[in-house]
Amino acid sequence: MLSLDFSGITLKLKHDEGKPHVWDPVRKTWVILTPEEHVRQYLLQYFIDVMQYPASLIAVEKKIQVGNLSKRFDIVVYNREHKPWLLAECKAPEIPLSEKTLHQLLSYHNTMQCRYWLVSNGHSAFCADADDVHQIKWLIELPGYDDVV
Repeated sequence: MLSLDFSGITLKLKHDEGKPHVWDPVRKTWVILTPEEHVRQYLLQYFIDVMQYPASLIAVEKKIQVGNLSKRFDIVVYNREHKPWLLAECKAPEIPLSEKTLHQLLSYHNTMQCRYWLVSNGHSAFCADADDVHQIKWLIELPGYDDVV
């Protein structure tokens, strides 16, 4: 399990029509602050501010085709060649990370091959290095972007 410290991260918030909204620095728009969005935004800020992943190489909630279904991934970080590098699945804090969550992430991975997988509900986070699909390695820290090829 990873230890992600969100304590130094401040989200930009506002209320609009009685609903809380958060500024998404990647999509450059205000979005409704649901519990899952809260986790996604903390993770995005962590990627950008702490891990120094380039914001210009991050995509949020883009549509992909998974079999016959249209789905949306939460976050993908691309390498410098604009190939998917890290795929992140976010869950609301009250949703336990389970085998079902991992299967959802893997279904996206089948469509969009990424070296790293990450799943988080804000309390827990797991990251795997899937460079060798026959021997997946669970990591204790997020991969640094400086090592990206």
